[in-house]
This record gives sequence, structure tokens and C-alpha cells, in this order.
Amino acid sequence: SARLKAWEDENGNWYLNGVKRFITNGCAEVMLVMGRSEADINDARGLSLFIYEKDEKMEIRRIEEKLGIHGSPTCELQFNDAPAELLGVRKRGLIKYTMELMNGARLGVSAQALGIAEAAFREANTYAMKRIQFNRTINKFEPVYEMLTNMSVNIEAARTLLYESARIVDMKEGIEKKIDLHPEKKLELKADLRIYSQYENLFTPMLKCYVTEMGNKLCYDAIQVHGGVGYTSSFNSERHYRDIRITNIYEGTTQLQVVAAAGAIHKGLVSHRLDYYEEKHDLSSLGTIYKKAKGLREQLEKGLKHLQEKEDTVYQQYHSRRIVDMASDTIIGYLMCIDSLKSDKKKTIADFFLSRAGYEMESDLDYILSDDTSLINLHEEILGIPG
Repeated sequence: SARLKAWEDENGNWYLNGVKRFITNGCAEVMLVMGRSEADINDARGLSLFIYEKDEKMEIRRIEEKLGIHGSPTCELQFNDAPAELLGVRKRGLIKYTMELMNGARLGVSAQALGIAEAAFREANTYAMKRIQFNRTINKFEPVYEMLTNMSVNIEAARTLLYESARIVDMKEGIEKKIDLHPEKKLELKADLRIYSQYENLFTPMLKCYVTEMGNKLCYDAIQVHGGVGYTSSFNSERHYRDIRITNIYEGTTQLQVVAAAGAIHKGLVSHRLDYYEEKHDLSSLGTIYKKAKGLREQLEKGLKHLQEKEDTVYQQYHSRRIVDMASDTIIGYLMCIDSLKSDKKKTIADFFLSRAGYEMESDLDYILSDDTSLINLHEEILGIPG
């Protein structure tokens, strides 16, 4: 629904006219701007991408006052027939170029969220080791060290999923580059490009959903560990809490990531990838840890099978977040098993994660298998949504 107008004069020069809002780093000297280049096309095909170099034809109308990430200005821009250069081919601004940028953006935001979460955990853990109450440091109280343990394990889980997602994106882009350099190998590499493109469309939204939601919860808990002083600006925990809040919103909200990932999961891509892990690595040596990972897979596939056999689109979509969470935990469980082959500490972390994930997944599966549609109807009644 972009409204910024891009028009071309008789000499082939392009100009931008209109307003863009919520532009990250909108005061940059060079920026990419998407505009409607086709006045007669109202959908995504009417959008093109432009390179704009800052000049007097663009006015920064305002800088948003935000909750966090104050180091990055978010601007409202007014373009007054500002000269720009068409990037690539017209009509491909959103459906090709921006969508290709999106997967990289999901990785970047996920890494940002993981970094903030790591910083928040370190601050909370350090504080808990020093803060004394009732003659002992608070990290020795069970409710506190359970929080800290969960925080530490969740960071490990997020990191292994981030590395795997980045590896998949690198593979896909590497194959594309190889085809560009060696067009004669296009047919030979076609199958690899197709499967890694599908993996990319599964892993990047699933990653962003998992890491940013985990990070928000972790930063919340980090303030809790600090107690009252965590609510003040004397410690960094309140800044981490403010900064991480945007990560599950921009570059696509969690809800949009769930929609994107759920579609790929229903196509069987998770099972395809898990088969690859089992063929590539000898996980049987891990004993009960690998058995727990396989248990997660069985529960995921049972839930998927039930939803697909039900053939109820509304019911499938209602449980899409649960399916995405189950798929994330299963993939992370397998990745942690692979990590465990190299480190005893990783093995301990994997055991903890898989045990906890098993209980959570069992609850999600029970809900999916219940075939209880009454809550869907109640949602509609509470919110006044027509049937």
C-alpha cells in the first residue's frame, strides 16, 4: 500500500514525490526507497526500488520519539520531486528485491535480539552473584537460579538456530552466485537452489519468531533478577528491556513470521531437514538425549498429521503458533544434539533443553489433538468478530 509516487520524465530520469514514514536511519546520505512507479497498478507489481542520494529535495519532517534503540533515528521523510536512480528492473521493487533483502534482515534482527539478550543475561548473572540477601547471594535461591539457568539455555538454543539459519542463507546465496558465474551449471544446480530457497523461507521467519520472543522474555526476567534497582536507569537492564522490544515488531511482526513459517512446515520441510541431520551425523551415541530429540519429532509429526487430516483451514491457522513453536524446539533439539557430539557441556545443556521442551510440546500437542473449537468461537464472541 505504499503511496510514495515515483515518476519518469521524457529523458528517462526518475523522481520521488510524497511521504515515507517510520524509516530506519532515514537521515542517511544514501538510501533505498520503494515507490509506486506504475500509476495504473495498485498491487505489489506497481512498486519499484530506487537509490536516492540526500539533497535539498528531501526534508526530514520529524524524528520519532521511541521507547528504545535511541542510537538509530526513525524518520518521517518528505520527497519533493527528488531525483533518484532506478535499481534493477521496474515493477520488481517488492516482489523480488525487497523480499530478497527480507531474509537477510530477519537474520540481522535475530542477531540483534540475541546480542541484547546475552548482554541482559550477563548483567543479571553478575548482579545475582554479588547481591546478598539473608546472608547468601541471591543466585543460590532456587527460584532465581532456575530463572538464570533458563536464560542461559535459551541463549544457547537461540544461537544454534541462528548459526544454522545463517548457514542456510549462505548456501542459497552461494548457489545463486555460482549460477551467475557459471550459467552452464544452472540446470545442474537447480535442485539445490530450490531446496535451499525453501529452507531459507522456513528458517528465517522461524528464527526471528523464536529469538526475538525469547529475548523479550529474557530481558523481562533480567529486570526481575535485579529487583527494584532494575527498574531504574542505574543499571543497564532497563535499557536492554526497551531496546529489545522492537525486535519482534520491525522487519515483520512475530505474527507474520508465524504465518510464513507455518506454511513451510506444512509442506514437510522440517521432516526433510531432520532426515538430513540424521543421515549426516551419528546421533545414536548420545543415548537418551537423542531419544528425547526423536520424541519431539514424533510429537511434531503427530500434530501436523492431525491438522492436515482435519482439512480445516481455520483450525490449522488457529494452531499455527503452536506448530511453529513445536517445529522450532524440534530443530533446535537436533542441532543441540549435533553440538553435543563436540562438547560435554553442550550435552548437559541439550539434555536440559530437551527435557523442558518435551513437557511444553506435550501440552501443545494435547491442545491440537483435542479438536476443541469452542475457544475459537469464544474468541469471536469476545472480540465481536462476525462468523
